[in-house]
Amino acid sequence: MSSRVPPGKLPPRVRIAPSPTGDPHVGTAYIALFNFVFAHKYQGRFILRIEDTDRERSTPGSEAAIFEALRWLGLEWDEGPDKGGPFGPYRQSERLLLYHEQVTALLERGHAYRCFCTRERLDELRKIRVAERQAPGYDGHCRDLDAQHASSRAAAGEQHVVRMKVPHSGETIVRDELRGSVHFENKLIDDQVILKSDGFPTYHLANVVDDHFMEITHVIRGDEWITSTPKHILLYEAFGWDAPRFYHLGLLRNADRSKLSKRKNPVSVFHYRDLGYLPETFRNFLGTLGFSMPDERERFGIEEMIAEFDWARVSAGGPVFDAKKLEAFNAADIRAMPLDSLYQRIMSETLAPLRVRKLLAHAQERITRLDDFVPYVSLFFGGSIDYEPVAQHLCVQARSREDCIGVLDDFIQELEIDVEARSFTAPALDRFARAFCQRKAWKTKELFTLLRVASTGRTASPPLFDSLETLGKDRVRLRLRDAIAFLRARA
Repeated sequence: MSSRVPPGKLPPRVRIAPSPTGDPHVGTAYIALFNFVFAHKYQGRFILRIEDTDRERSTPGSEAAIFEALRWLGLEWDEGPDKGGPFGPYRQSERLLLYHEQVTALLERGHAYRCFCTRERLDELRKIRVAERQAPGYDGHCRDLDAQHASSRAAAGEQHVVRMKVPHSGETIVRDELRGSVHFENKLIDDQVILKSDGFPTYHLANVVDDHFMEITHVIRGDEWITSTPKHILLYEAFGWDAPRFYHLGLLRNADRSKLSKRKNPVSVFHYRDLGYLPETFRNFLGTLGFSMPDERERFGIEEMIAEFDWARVSAGGPVFDAKKLEAFNAADIRAMPLDSLYQRIMSETLAPLRVRKLLAHAQERITRLDDFVPYVSLFFGGSIDYEPVAQHLCVQARSREDCIGVLDDFIQELEIDVEARSFTAPALDRFARAFCQRKAWKTKELFTLLRVASTGRTASPPLFDSLETLGKDRVRLRLRDAIAFLRARA
Protein backbone atom coordinates (compact mmCIF):
# COMPACT_ATOMS: atom_id res chain seq x y z
CA MET A 1 0.00 0.00 0.00
CA SER A 2 1.26 3.46 -0.81
CA SER A 3 1.96 6.07 1.85
CA ARG A 4 0.61 8.76 -0.47
CA VAL A 5 -2.20 10.79 1.07
CA PRO A 6 -4.90 11.45 -1.54
CA PRO A 7 -5.17 14.93 -3.06
CA GLY A 8 -7.70 17.13 -1.33
CA LYS A 9 -6.97 15.51 2.02
CA LEU A 10 -3.79 17.48 2.70
CA PRO A 11 -2.89 18.41 5.25
CA PRO A 12 -4.30 15.48 7.25
CA ARG A 13 -6.08 16.07 10.53
CA VAL A 14 -5.81 13.19 13.00
CA ARG A 15 -6.75 12.84 16.64
CA ILE A 16 -6.18 10.87 19.79
CA ALA A 17 -9.32 10.73 21.93
CA PRO A 18 -8.71 9.09 25.32
CA SER A 19 -11.22 8.85 28.15
CA PRO A 20 -10.04 10.39 31.44
CA THR A 21 -11.06 7.38 33.53
CA GLY A 22 -7.77 6.02 34.86
CA ASP A 23 -4.04 6.00 34.34
CA PRO A 24 -2.67 6.80 30.86
CA HIS A 25 -2.43 3.41 29.16
CA VAL A 26 0.57 2.33 27.06
CA GLY A 27 -1.93 1.38 24.34
CA THR A 28 -3.08 5.00 24.22
CA ALA A 29 0.54 6.11 23.94
CA TYR A 30 1.07 3.61 21.10
CA ILE A 31 -1.90 4.92 19.11
CA ALA A 32 -0.89 8.52 19.87
CA LEU A 33 2.59 7.88 18.48
CA PHE A 34 1.27 6.72 15.10
CA ASN A 35 -1.16 9.63 14.88
CA PHE A 36 1.64 12.05 15.75
CA VAL A 37 4.08 10.56 13.24
CA PHE A 38 1.51 10.48 10.44
CA ALA A 39 0.49 14.09 11.04
CA HIS A 40 4.09 15.30 11.07
CA LYS A 41 4.98 13.25 7.99
CA TYR A 42 2.49 15.27 5.93
CA GLN A 43 2.60 18.61 7.80
CA GLY A 44 -0.85 17.93 9.25
CA ARG A 45 -2.48 18.58 12.60
CA PHE A 46 -2.44 16.27 15.63
CA ILE A 47 -5.48 16.89 17.85
CA LEU A 48 -6.10 15.83 21.45
CA ARG A 49 -9.79 15.37 22.28
CA ILE A 50 -11.00 14.31 25.71
CA GLU A 51 -13.94 11.89 25.61
CA ASP A 52 -15.33 12.55 29.08
CA THR A 53 -18.99 11.55 28.69
CA ASP A 54 -18.61 8.73 31.23
CA ARG A 55 -19.71 10.97 34.07
CA GLU A 56 -19.20 8.43 36.84
CA ARG A 57 -15.60 7.55 36.02
CA SER A 58 -14.16 10.66 34.36
CA THR A 59 -11.99 12.82 36.61
CA PRO A 60 -9.97 16.03 36.13
CA GLY A 61 -6.96 14.22 37.61
CA SER A 62 -7.08 11.58 34.89
CA GLU A 63 -7.30 14.28 32.22
CA ALA A 64 -4.23 16.01 33.66
CA ALA A 65 -2.43 12.65 33.69
CA ILE A 66 -3.13 12.21 29.96
CA PHE A 67 -1.52 15.59 29.25
CA GLU A 68 1.47 14.72 31.44
CA ALA A 69 2.02 11.30 29.89
CA LEU A 70 1.87 12.49 26.28
CA ARG A 71 4.20 15.39 27.03
CA TRP A 72 6.65 13.07 28.80
CA LEU A 73 6.77 11.07 25.58
CA GLY A 74 7.27 14.21 23.50
CA LEU A 75 3.95 13.78 21.66
CA GLU A 76 2.78 17.39 21.76
CA TRP A 77 -0.60 18.15 20.19
CA ASP A 78 -1.55 21.10 17.98
CA GLU A 79 -5.12 21.55 19.22
CA GLY A 80 -6.70 20.44 22.46
CA PRO A 81 -8.51 21.37 25.67
CA ASP A 82 -5.59 23.33 27.09
CA LYS A 83 -4.60 24.96 23.79
CA GLY A 84 -7.88 25.62 22.06
CA GLY A 85 -8.17 25.67 18.31
CA PRO A 86 -10.63 26.46 15.51
CA PHE A 87 -12.84 23.42 16.18
CA GLY A 88 -13.23 23.55 19.95
CA PRO A 89 -14.24 22.94 22.59
CA TYR A 90 -12.16 19.78 22.81
CA ARG A 91 -13.93 18.13 25.74
CA GLN A 92 -17.05 16.21 24.83
CA SER A 93 -18.83 17.30 28.00
CA GLU A 94 -18.67 20.85 26.62
CA ARG A 95 -20.24 19.90 23.27
CA LEU A 96 -23.65 18.63 24.44
CA LEU A 97 -25.69 21.20 22.50
CA LEU A 98 -24.09 20.05 19.24
CA TYR A 99 -24.91 16.39 19.97
CA HIS A 100 -28.52 17.21 20.79
CA GLU A 101 -28.87 19.17 17.55
CA GLN A 102 -27.57 16.22 15.54
CA VAL A 103 -29.79 13.70 17.36
CA THR A 104 -32.81 15.90 16.59
CA ALA A 105 -31.79 15.84 12.92
CA LEU A 106 -31.61 12.02 12.93
CA LEU A 107 -35.02 11.74 14.60
CA GLU A 108 -36.58 14.08 12.07
CA ARG A 109 -35.13 12.08 9.18
CA GLY A 110 -36.28 8.75 10.62
CA HIS A 111 -32.77 7.43 11.18
CA ALA A 112 -33.20 7.25 14.96
CA TYR A 113 -36.00 6.64 17.43
CA ARG A 114 -36.83 7.12 21.10
CA CYS A 115 -36.77 3.98 23.24
CA PHE A 116 -38.75 3.88 26.50
CA CYS A 117 -37.82 0.34 27.55
CA THR A 118 -37.10 0.06 31.26
CA ARG A 119 -33.93 -1.40 32.72
CA GLU A 120 -36.00 -4.33 34.01
CA ARG A 121 -37.27 -5.15 30.52
CA LEU A 122 -33.80 -4.93 29.02
CA ASP A 123 -32.36 -7.17 31.73
CA GLU A 124 -35.10 -9.73 31.09
CA LEU A 125 -34.48 -9.52 27.34
CA ARG A 126 -30.79 -10.17 27.91
CA LYS A 127 -31.53 -13.26 30.03
CA ILE A 128 -33.87 -14.65 27.37
CA ARG A 129 -31.33 -14.12 24.60
CA VAL A 130 -28.60 -15.81 26.64
CA ALA A 131 -30.90 -18.75 27.41
CA GLU A 132 -31.79 -19.07 23.72
CA ARG A 133 -28.13 -18.69 22.71
CA GLN A 134 -28.89 -15.62 20.66
CA ALA A 135 -26.50 -12.74 20.13
CA PRO A 136 -27.00 -9.92 22.65
CA GLY A 137 -28.81 -6.88 21.35
CA TYR A 138 -31.99 -4.90 21.39
CA ASP A 139 -35.15 -6.47 19.91
CA GLY A 140 -36.56 -3.29 18.37
CA HIS A 141 -39.53 -3.10 20.75
CA CYS A 142 -39.80 0.71 20.40
CA ARG A 143 -38.51 0.93 16.84
CA ASP A 144 -41.90 1.43 15.18
CA LEU A 145 -43.51 3.71 17.76
CA ASP A 146 -45.29 6.67 16.22
CA ALA A 147 -42.66 9.42 16.18
CA GLN A 148 -45.07 12.17 17.20
CA HIS A 149 -46.45 10.11 20.08
CA ALA A 150 -42.92 9.24 21.21
CA SER A 151 -41.99 12.92 21.11
CA SER A 152 -45.00 13.78 23.29
CA ARG A 153 -44.02 11.13 25.84
CA ALA A 154 -40.50 12.52 25.96
CA ALA A 155 -41.79 16.09 26.34
CA ALA A 156 -43.89 14.92 29.29
CA GLY A 157 -40.71 13.83 31.03
CA GLU A 158 -40.81 10.07 30.47
CA GLN A 159 -37.33 8.63 30.74
CA HIS A 160 -35.93 7.30 27.49
CA VAL A 161 -32.87 6.88 25.31
CA VAL A 162 -32.40 7.47 21.60
CA ARG A 163 -31.30 4.59 19.37
CA MET A 164 -29.99 4.56 15.82
CA LYS A 165 -32.25 2.76 13.34
CA VAL A 166 -30.07 0.17 11.62
CA PRO A 167 -31.30 -1.29 8.30
CA HIS A 168 -32.53 -4.88 8.65
CA SER A 169 -31.12 -5.98 5.29
CA GLY A 170 -27.98 -5.58 3.27
CA GLU A 171 -24.46 -5.15 4.56
CA THR A 172 -22.11 -2.40 5.64
CA ILE A 173 -18.55 -2.48 4.36
CA VAL A 174 -15.69 -1.12 6.42
CA ARG A 175 -12.80 -0.15 4.18
CA ASP A 176 -9.79 -0.43 6.44
CA GLU A 177 -6.59 0.92 4.90
CA LEU A 178 -4.47 -1.75 6.62
CA ARG A 179 -6.75 -4.79 6.26
CA GLY A 180 -8.85 -4.22 3.18
CA SER A 181 -12.65 -4.44 3.16
CA VAL A 182 -14.47 -6.01 6.11
CA HIS A 183 -18.13 -6.92 5.56
CA PHE A 184 -20.85 -6.78 8.24
CA GLU A 185 -24.41 -8.01 7.81
CA ASN A 186 -26.76 -5.21 8.90
CA LYS A 187 -29.16 -7.67 10.55
CA LEU A 188 -26.39 -8.48 13.05
CA ILE A 189 -25.76 -4.83 13.97
CA ASP A 190 -27.59 -3.66 17.08
CA ASP A 191 -29.86 -0.60 17.20
CA GLN A 192 -27.23 1.09 19.32
CA VAL A 193 -28.08 3.72 21.93
CA ILE A 194 -26.68 7.05 20.74
CA LEU A 195 -28.11 9.34 23.42
CA LYS A 196 -28.41 8.16 27.02
CA SER A 197 -31.27 8.96 29.38
CA ASP A 198 -29.09 11.54 31.16
CA GLY A 199 -28.77 13.53 27.94
CA PHE A 200 -25.15 12.54 27.34
CA PRO A 201 -24.12 10.92 24.06
CA THR A 202 -22.65 7.46 23.82
CA TYR A 203 -19.21 6.96 22.31
CA HIS A 204 -20.63 6.12 18.89
CA LEU A 205 -22.56 9.33 18.34
CA ALA A 206 -20.03 11.69 19.90
CA ASN A 207 -17.18 10.05 18.01
CA VAL A 208 -18.82 10.51 14.62
CA VAL A 209 -20.13 14.03 15.28
CA ASP A 210 -16.81 15.25 16.66
CA ASP A 211 -14.73 13.70 13.89
CA HIS A 212 -16.98 15.37 11.31
CA PHE A 213 -17.08 18.84 12.85
CA MET A 214 -13.37 18.75 13.71
CA GLU A 215 -12.69 17.81 10.06
CA ILE A 216 -10.76 14.66 10.94
CA THR A 217 -9.48 13.13 7.71
CA HIS A 218 -7.93 9.89 8.98
CA VAL A 219 -8.99 7.85 12.02
CA ILE A 220 -6.04 5.86 13.39
CA ARG A 221 -7.05 3.71 16.36
CA GLY A 222 -6.87 0.21 17.84
CA ASP A 223 -8.49 -2.76 16.13
CA GLU A 224 -10.92 -3.27 19.03
CA TRP A 225 -12.99 -0.57 17.30
CA ILE A 226 -13.38 -2.45 14.00
CA THR A 227 -16.68 -4.01 15.09
CA SER A 228 -17.98 -0.55 16.03
CA THR A 229 -16.97 1.01 12.72
CA PRO A 230 -20.04 -0.22 10.74
CA LYS A 231 -22.23 1.65 13.24
CA HIS A 232 -20.14 4.74 12.63
CA ILE A 233 -20.37 4.36 8.86
CA LEU A 234 -24.15 4.00 9.10
CA LEU A 235 -24.25 7.21 11.13
CA TYR A 236 -22.13 9.01 8.53
CA GLU A 237 -24.56 7.86 5.87
CA ALA A 238 -27.58 8.90 7.94
CA PHE A 239 -26.12 12.38 8.39
CA GLY A 240 -25.12 12.60 4.73
CA TRP A 241 -21.45 13.11 5.60
CA ASP A 242 -18.27 11.66 4.09
CA ALA A 243 -16.50 9.25 6.42
CA PRO A 244 -12.77 9.61 7.13
CA ARG A 245 -10.28 6.95 6.16
CA PHE A 246 -9.85 4.23 8.79
CA TYR A 247 -6.64 2.57 9.99
CA HIS A 248 -6.99 0.00 12.77
CA LEU A 249 -3.71 -0.90 14.45
CA GLY A 250 -3.25 -4.23 16.20
CA LEU A 251 -3.80 -4.33 19.95
CA LEU A 252 -0.71 -4.71 22.11
CA ARG A 253 -0.37 -8.28 23.39
CA ASN A 254 1.27 -10.18 26.22
CA ALA A 255 3.79 -12.89 25.39
CA ASP A 256 0.95 -15.48 25.44
CA ARG A 257 -0.89 -13.35 22.82
CA SER A 258 -3.58 -12.31 25.29
CA LYS A 259 -4.64 -8.67 25.34
CA LEU A 260 -2.24 -6.46 27.28
CA SER A 261 -4.12 -5.64 30.49
CA LYS A 262 -3.41 -4.27 33.94
CA ARG A 263 -4.50 -7.58 35.44
CA LYS A 264 -1.38 -9.26 34.07
CA ASN A 265 1.18 -6.51 33.46
CA PRO A 266 1.97 -2.89 34.21
CA VAL A 267 0.13 -0.88 31.54
CA SER A 268 0.42 2.67 32.86
CA VAL A 269 2.84 4.99 31.09
CA PHE A 270 3.75 6.36 34.51
CA HIS A 271 4.90 2.93 35.66
CA TYR A 272 7.70 3.04 33.10
CA ARG A 273 8.44 6.71 33.65
CA ASP A 274 8.70 6.34 37.43
CA LEU A 275 10.95 3.28 37.20
CA GLY A 276 13.41 5.31 35.17
CA TYR A 277 12.81 4.37 31.57
CA LEU A 278 13.92 7.11 29.19
CA PRO A 279 11.07 8.73 27.24
CA GLU A 280 12.96 8.61 23.94
CA THR A 281 13.72 4.92 24.54
CA PHE A 282 10.12 4.11 25.41
CA ARG A 283 8.92 5.96 22.31
CA ASN A 284 11.42 4.09 20.14
CA PHE A 285 10.26 0.78 21.65
CA LEU A 286 6.60 1.58 20.91
CA GLY A 287 7.55 2.43 17.34
CA THR A 288 9.12 -0.99 16.79
CA LEU A 289 5.90 -2.73 17.85
CA GLY A 290 3.98 -1.82 14.71
CA PHE A 291 6.46 -0.29 12.28
CA SER A 292 9.67 -1.38 10.62
CA MET A 293 12.37 0.81 9.13
CA PRO A 294 13.44 0.13 5.50
CA ASP A 295 16.81 -1.18 6.70
CA GLU A 296 15.12 -3.20 9.49
CA ARG A 297 17.08 -1.48 12.26
CA GLU A 298 15.24 -1.28 15.58
CA ARG A 299 16.94 1.74 17.08
CA PHE A 300 15.62 5.02 15.69
CA GLY A 301 14.49 8.42 16.87
CA ILE A 302 11.15 10.11 16.30
CA GLU A 303 12.45 12.27 13.44
CA GLU A 304 13.81 9.17 11.68
CA MET A 305 10.46 7.42 12.09
CA ILE A 306 8.67 10.44 10.61
CA ALA A 307 11.07 10.62 7.68
CA GLU A 308 10.67 6.94 6.80
CA PHE A 309 7.00 6.50 7.70
CA ASP A 310 4.93 4.57 5.18
CA TRP A 311 1.71 2.67 5.85
CA ALA A 312 3.15 -0.21 3.83
CA ARG A 313 5.62 -0.68 6.68
CA VAL A 314 2.93 -0.78 9.40
CA SER A 315 1.77 -4.16 10.71
CA ALA A 316 -1.91 -4.79 11.39
CA GLY A 317 -1.13 -7.75 13.65
CA GLY A 318 -1.17 -7.59 17.43
CA PRO A 319 2.45 -6.87 18.45
CA VAL A 320 3.87 -8.38 21.63
CA PHE A 321 4.83 -5.91 24.35
CA ASP A 322 8.16 -7.46 25.31
CA ALA A 323 9.22 -5.89 28.63
CA LYS A 324 12.64 -7.57 28.45
CA LYS A 325 13.30 -6.00 25.08
CA LEU A 326 12.30 -2.59 26.46
CA GLU A 327 14.68 -3.08 29.38
CA ALA A 328 17.51 -4.01 27.02
CA PHE A 329 16.84 -0.89 24.94
CA ASN A 330 16.88 1.26 28.06
CA ALA A 331 20.09 -0.30 29.40
CA ALA A 332 21.84 0.29 26.08
CA ASP A 333 20.73 3.93 25.96
CA ILE A 334 21.84 4.58 29.54
CA ARG A 335 25.28 3.09 28.83
CA ALA A 336 25.62 5.17 25.67
CA MET A 337 24.73 8.42 27.43
CA PRO A 338 27.48 10.92 28.28
CA LEU A 339 28.15 10.85 32.01
CA ASP A 340 27.14 14.49 32.49
CA SER A 341 23.82 13.83 30.76
CA LEU A 342 23.18 10.76 32.89
CA TYR A 343 24.00 12.78 36.02
CA GLN A 344 21.47 15.43 35.01
CA ARG A 345 18.78 12.79 34.42
CA ILE A 346 19.40 11.14 37.79
CA MET A 347 19.36 14.42 39.68
CA SER A 348 16.33 15.89 37.90
CA GLU A 349 14.20 12.73 37.88
CA THR A 350 15.27 9.92 40.22
CA LEU A 351 16.61 12.29 42.90
CA ALA A 352 14.40 15.26 42.17
CA PRO A 353 14.41 17.71 45.13
CA LEU A 354 10.69 17.38 45.79
CA ARG A 355 10.91 13.61 45.87
CA VAL A 356 13.93 13.58 48.18
CA ARG A 357 12.20 16.06 50.50
CA LYS A 358 9.12 13.83 50.68
CA LEU A 359 11.26 10.81 51.50
CA LEU A 360 13.15 12.80 54.12
CA ALA A 361 9.85 13.54 55.87
CA HIS A 362 9.36 9.78 56.27
CA ALA A 363 12.90 9.20 57.47
CA GLN A 364 13.64 12.13 59.79
CA GLU A 365 12.18 10.57 62.94
CA ARG A 366 13.62 7.14 62.19
CA ILE A 367 17.28 7.63 61.34
CA THR A 368 20.16 8.36 63.69
CA ARG A 369 22.86 9.24 61.14
CA LEU A 370 22.74 10.94 57.77
CA ASP A 371 24.20 7.79 56.29
CA ASP A 372 21.09 5.88 57.44
CA PHE A 373 18.92 7.80 55.00
CA VAL A 374 19.67 5.84 51.83
CA PRO A 375 19.19 2.35 53.32
CA TYR A 376 16.02 3.46 55.09
CA VAL A 377 14.33 4.86 51.96
CA SER A 378 15.66 2.25 49.54
CA LEU A 379 12.28 0.52 49.59
CA PHE A 380 10.87 3.49 47.66
CA PHE A 381 13.17 2.86 44.72
CA GLY A 382 13.14 0.11 42.14
CA GLY A 383 10.34 -2.15 41.01
CA SER A 384 10.35 -5.80 42.03
CA ILE A 385 11.69 -6.83 45.43
CA ASP A 386 13.08 -10.04 46.95
CA TYR A 387 10.45 -11.74 49.11
CA GLU A 388 12.63 -14.62 50.31
CA PRO A 389 13.83 -12.84 53.49
CA VAL A 390 10.21 -12.12 54.50
CA ALA A 391 8.55 -15.22 53.06
CA GLN A 392 7.25 -16.38 56.43
CA HIS A 393 5.49 -13.04 56.94
CA LEU A 394 3.90 -12.90 53.50
CA CYS A 395 1.13 -15.24 54.53
CA VAL A 396 -0.90 -13.99 57.49
CA GLN A 397 -1.46 -16.36 60.40
CA ALA A 398 -4.88 -18.06 60.38
CA ARG A 399 -5.15 -17.40 56.62
CA SER A 400 -4.31 -19.89 53.91
CA ARG A 401 -2.00 -19.13 51.02
CA GLU A 402 -5.04 -19.18 48.72
CA ASP A 403 -6.81 -16.66 50.97
CA CYS A 404 -3.83 -14.31 50.84
CA ILE A 405 -3.51 -14.64 47.06
CA GLY A 406 -7.23 -14.02 46.61
CA VAL A 407 -7.39 -10.98 48.86
CA LEU A 408 -4.34 -9.37 47.21
CA ASP A 409 -5.81 -9.97 43.75
CA ASP A 410 -9.17 -8.55 44.81
CA PHE A 411 -7.46 -5.54 46.39
CA ILE A 412 -5.71 -4.73 43.11
CA GLN A 413 -8.89 -5.09 41.05
CA GLU A 414 -11.20 -3.16 43.38
CA LEU A 415 -8.64 -0.39 43.77
CA GLU A 416 -8.99 0.25 40.04
CA ILE A 417 -12.74 0.86 40.13
CA ASP A 418 -12.90 3.01 43.26
CA VAL A 419 -12.75 6.60 42.04
CA GLU A 420 -11.57 8.05 45.35
CA ALA A 421 -8.93 5.38 45.94
CA ARG A 422 -7.54 5.91 42.43
CA SER A 423 -6.26 9.28 43.67
CA PHE A 424 -3.83 7.17 45.74
CA THR A 425 -3.56 9.58 48.65
CA ALA A 426 -2.93 8.15 52.12
CA PRO A 427 -6.35 9.16 53.53
CA ALA A 428 -8.21 7.75 50.52
CA LEU A 429 -6.24 4.49 50.68
CA ASP A 430 -6.90 4.21 54.42
CA ARG A 431 -10.67 4.57 53.94
CA PHE A 432 -10.68 2.18 51.01
CA ALA A 433 -8.66 -0.48 52.82
CA ARG A 434 -10.84 -0.38 55.94
CA ALA A 435 -14.01 -0.72 53.86
CA PHE A 436 -12.33 -3.53 51.90
CA CYS A 437 -11.63 -5.38 55.16
CA GLN A 438 -15.29 -5.18 56.10
CA ARG A 439 -16.38 -6.54 52.72
CA LYS A 440 -13.90 -9.41 52.88
CA ALA A 441 -14.34 -10.16 56.62
CA TRP A 442 -10.63 -9.63 57.26
CA LYS A 443 -9.23 -7.93 60.33
CA THR A 444 -7.48 -4.66 59.53
CA LYS A 445 -4.31 -5.91 61.23
CA GLU A 446 -4.28 -8.95 58.94
CA LEU A 447 -4.70 -7.03 55.72
CA PHE A 448 -2.42 -4.16 56.69
CA THR A 449 0.38 -6.59 57.60
CA LEU A 450 -0.02 -8.40 54.29
CA LEU A 451 -0.04 -5.14 52.31
CA ARG A 452 3.03 -3.85 54.16
CA VAL A 453 5.13 -6.95 53.48
CA ALA A 454 3.91 -7.33 49.89
CA SER A 455 4.49 -3.68 48.93
CA THR A 456 7.71 -2.93 50.86
CA GLY A 457 9.34 -6.30 51.49
CA ARG A 458 9.64 -5.30 55.15
CA THR A 459 7.78 -6.13 58.32
CA ALA A 460 8.28 -2.59 59.59
CA SER A 461 8.17 0.58 57.53
CA PRO A 462 6.94 4.15 57.74
CA PRO A 463 3.13 4.40 58.20
CA LEU A 464 1.55 2.00 55.71
CA PHE A 465 -0.65 4.33 53.71
CA ASP A 466 1.94 7.11 53.63
CA SER A 467 4.31 4.49 52.26
CA LEU A 468 1.83 3.35 49.61
CA GLU A 469 1.22 6.94 48.51
CA THR A 470 4.96 7.61 48.24
CA LEU A 471 5.60 4.36 46.38
CA GLY A 472 2.90 5.31 43.90
CA LYS A 473 0.09 3.33 42.36
CA ASP A 474 2.09 1.63 39.62
CA ARG A 475 4.94 0.46 41.83
CA VAL A 476 2.49 -0.82 44.46
CA ARG A 477 0.43 -2.64 41.84
CA LEU A 478 3.57 -4.24 40.40
CA ARG A 479 4.75 -5.43 43.81
CA LEU A 480 1.38 -6.83 44.83
CA ARG A 481 1.30 -8.81 41.59
CA ASP A 482 4.85 -10.02 42.28
CA ALA A 483 3.81 -11.09 45.78
CA ILE A 484 0.92 -13.06 44.31
CA ALA A 485 3.30 -14.78 41.87
CA PHE A 486 5.73 -15.54 44.71
CA LEU A 487 2.98 -17.14 46.81
CA ARG A 488 1.72 -19.19 43.88
CA ALA A 489 5.24 -20.45 43.10
CA ARG A 490 5.59 -21.72 46.66
CA ALA A 491 2.32 -23.68 46.58
